[in-house]
Amino acid sequence: MKVLKFGGTSVGKPENLNTIFRVITDFYQNDNALTAVFSALSGATDELIHISRLAASRDRSYEARIDSLRDRHLQFIGPLFPDEIKPELVDTIDLLFTELRDIVHGIFLLKELSNRSLDLVMSFGERLSNTIIARYGQSLGLPVNYVDARQLIVTDDNFGAARIQMDITVEKIRNYYRSSSEIQIVTGFIAATEEGITTTLGRGGSDFTASVIAAAVDAEEVQIWTDVNGVMSADPHKVREAFSLRELSYEEAMEMSHFGAKVLHPPTIQPAMDKHIPVRIMNTFNPEFPGTVIKSNPVGNGGFVKGITSISNISLLTIQGSGMVGVTGVSSRLFGSLAKAEVNVILISQASSEHPICVAITPDSVKKSKSAIEREFALEIAAHMLDPVIVENDLTILAVVGERMRKTTGLAGRLFNTLSEKAINVAAIAQGSSELNISIVIDKKDELMALNAIHDAFFAKQSQINLFIMGVGLIGSTLLKQIRDNYQTLLSEHALDLKVVGIANSRKMLIDEAGINLDSWKTALDDSLKKTDLNQLLAEIRHLNLNNNVLVDCTASTELVMFYEQFLTARTSIVAANKLGNTGPYSQYQKFRQLAKEKNVYFLYETNAGAALPIISTLRDLINSGDRIIKIEAILSGTISYIFNNFQPGKKFSSVVKEAQEKGYTEPDSRDDLSGQDFARKLLILAREIGIPMELADIHIDPILPENCQKAESVDAFCHELEKSDPHFDALINNATAKGKVLRYIANFENNTAAIGLEEIDAAHPFHSLKGSDNIIAFTTSRYAENPLVIKGAPGPELKSPQPVSWRTYLKLLIL
Repeated sequence: MKVLKFGGTSVGKPENLNTIFRVITDFYQNDNALTAVFSALSGATDELIHISRLAASRDRSYEARIDSLRDRHLQFIGPLFPDEIKPELVDTIDLLFTELRDIVHGIFLLKELSNRSLDLVMSFGERLSNTIIARYGQSLGLPVNYVDARQLIVTDDNFGAARIQMDITVEKIRNYYRSSSEIQIVTGFIAATEEGITTTLGRGGSDFTASVIAAAVDAEEVQIWTDVNGVMSADPHKVREAFSLRELSYEEAMEMSHFGAKVLHPPTIQPAMDKHIPVRIMNTFNPEFPGTVIKSNPVGNGGFVKGITSISNISLLTIQGSGMVGVTGVSSRLFGSLAKAEVNVILISQASSEHPICVAITPDSVKKSKSAIEREFALEIAAHMLDPVIVENDLTILAVVGERMRKTTGLAGRLFNTLSEKAINVAAIAQGSSELNISIVIDKKDELMALNAIHDAFFAKQSQINLFIMGVGLIGSTLLKQIRDNYQTLLSEHALDLKVVGIANSRKMLIDEAGINLDSWKTALDDSLKKTDLNQLLAEIRHLNLNNNVLVDCTASTELVMFYEQFLTARTSIVAANKLGNTGPYSQYQKFRQLAKEKNVYFLYETNAGAALPIISTLRDLINSGDRIIKIEAILSGTISYIFNNFQPGKKFSSVVKEAQEKGYTEPDSRDDLSGQDFARKLLILAREIGIPMELADIHIDPILPENCQKAESVDAFCHELEKSDPHFDALINNATAKGKVLRYIANFENNTAAIGLEEIDAAHPFHSLKGSDNIIAFTTSRYAENPLVIKGAPGPELKSPQPVSWRTYLKLLIL
């Protein structure tokens, strides 16, 4: 025989009964023996409690609420039954409501609500729902029998959470089932004392009912039907990538239930566990899904970690003092005082020094717990042998559960490394000798981030990077196209899921947690109603609470740079094509780097010098490997490179500049390129990477242009003045050529001094043979003293500042 239990959400709507009875019919036809335990309709028990409290407080509005509850049950009946059946069923329902009104009216008159009375009132939820459900099954022609569990399950008189008298209960259940072969529809949650007084079984009571019946009759399987696809690896409302588990051991299920998994309540498993009866968690709304089986020694029991659960709101009490060290009986007195105060302890943590003991409890128990402990240890506290109880609130317990964690090395290390990477502090740790779970206490505000990060660490088969692209001009839109075109390659070859979650231009922004469709992002951004607001973007990032957030700055915006500190503080990595963040005050440059380190995120800017060329990463590799930088020479402007690579005797300098402008290499006003300022910013970044606290003003720039060209009042005037200056440039190139040399505008860093100027170089110099718009850099170091390390090549498409994000940046993202 199978025992099925359906919860309140399963019977929340009348149409759900069609699905439920298809399941029941299939089982009955195959097995010929079936029991189905049902809870009250969704929300009915809470409403009955509220009605009772209103009556006890002499609030007559309870009467209207009873009428409303009756109406709800009659509306539930409406679509289920033909007209000829309804009158008889309505009469039965009305008899129950008459009885309910009489009981609640008594509470109203007495102005008192005892636990015994409340249990009786709450019992009407299950009695009403099961009466309707049993009659519905009968209307389908099935051999259904309604069973009030008070006839079968006997408890003590601990009203509200009564304890089952197992021997008597098992005998009653077996006696009943010897003569009953029909489909049994049994009320969950409720029971009775030996004297017949109604009791309830407390939280998870309907599950307990099903488990007890299954154990008594040696059922083949218990099935708990809920609204989720079995037991999940984590709460799907908190962890986006949570998935259904195929199998769990009883012990794993108990641990997960204790630490917050809401599908099961720990005591409900025990009767089935004692009889080695499998418990299967099923989804009423997806009955074809196989669900999760909980059983002894599951075959092929998955990975080392099975689930990650949490209890969201707890408080931590710490008892410490020199008077605890080596003193026997302290723990006994501590837990004895809490037991007397009827405080449930969720977690215990004690250091081997015996100095501090931490206990985790619910916040509503803090006041009485603190008072109980301080009463017990009043003399020790007065003598300063113990400190007053320390209370920490707004905490969360996370538990990592798995039977195969036993004697497996490295799991705890992975857990704490994951938390460290997210800069999440651990307040307390507990692990039993069974090694079935590791429990940690953290700040409540870090719960979602910790859950998702730990889940990814133990279960993720690929790394997901959540990108917020700022700036969608030529550079940003090119980047989006690259991501779209190479998404599958990155996913399959690097297990890297680049998900664009946010896109913004100067006017509008678009946020989509599920990922923005990169085939239609332009239309979606145009249609967005959200104005670009960096404060709002920060709020959205915090609210989404995604792992591995990366802000990609494809702008030249100073305003966005001013928000870098806040983004890094919000644990969002930054990949910047924008050079302004690294070329402002040195203190700002240092602040960004320090914050990134402190928050365990990344501040990357490979393209700031040399665009797609691997210049910054190579420089860092040299330094990190112990090499010493002696000298840097560089041409890091595609515009300037093109101009001087093509400026030869017989060619006017003004015509070469015009040619570069026509090919799109320069800004509309070529002085922006020829001023050397952008070149200087790149040299500044390289100097700072070496560790030199240099400012932009410290770099000497020997201007290319004569003063008359620099001071021209307009672009047209500049072009005219440049033509007038051609003789000046002719003299320069002719003089260099006569010496067998060429002209190059070169940045130099040596002896902590940085300068940019026009130089004549011969064929022995690595920059002599430069062509097109190629960039080049030469590092002279202790190891590369005679022959400098040279990096040379096209910097990528010659797009104006900021430079395009290179594929090396994507590889950097792989390490996030």
